[in-house]
Amino acid sequence: MSSTRLLVASVAVAIALSSAPRAEAQDVDYLVLATSKTSTMEKEMNAAAATGYRFGGVMGGETAFGGNEVLVIMTRAAGAPAERFKYKLLAATKTSTMQREMQDAGDVGYEYQGQTVFESMFGGREVVVILERDKQAPAKAWEYKLLATSKTSTMQKELTMAGEFGYQYVGVTVAQTALGGREVVVITRRPAK
Repeated sequence: MSSTRLLVASVAVAIALSSAPRAEAQDVDYLVLATSKTSTMEKEMNAAAATGYRFGGVMGGETAFGGNEVLVIMTRAAGAPAERFKYKLLAATKTSTMQREMQDAGDVGYEYQGQTVFESMFGGREVVVILERDKQAPAKAWEYKLLATSKTSTMQKELTMAGEFGYQYVGVTVAQTALGGREVVVITRRPAK
């Protein structure tokens, strides 16, 4: 193809693209939830979900005026159906407790969405995990495997072994746990058999 034909073809494509109708940007509402109590956060998330909001992200830390808080961002697209999603917020200082609670939720179709570390007023430093269940979809059970170790080399071995059994990585935090001290906490999952 000659350079003149290539130039003409390029200009024709550019004109066609610039004159094509643009898709309307979809309006998105945001809701920022912040609390120093993890039990309050689960209630607030589910109240927001009842009006069409969906989990966007989570972070624990110290805010300028709120002190130590867990912060959740919820999003809602225009026309989002209300009451579609339900949330569980799990918080534990012991990895064995978190493993058990995650598995109980996974058995009834709750799916991992995010995790952080949060310093609560009463519980000390806790690993916080957010799980979501789509009430309009058939429940899909999950098997969760929580890995925790203070050595990254040990985590490499544990992740490799979990991968050999079909577990996929979903999240990681570094946390001060009740028994292990400072630990790398990795969450993996696979569809339940």
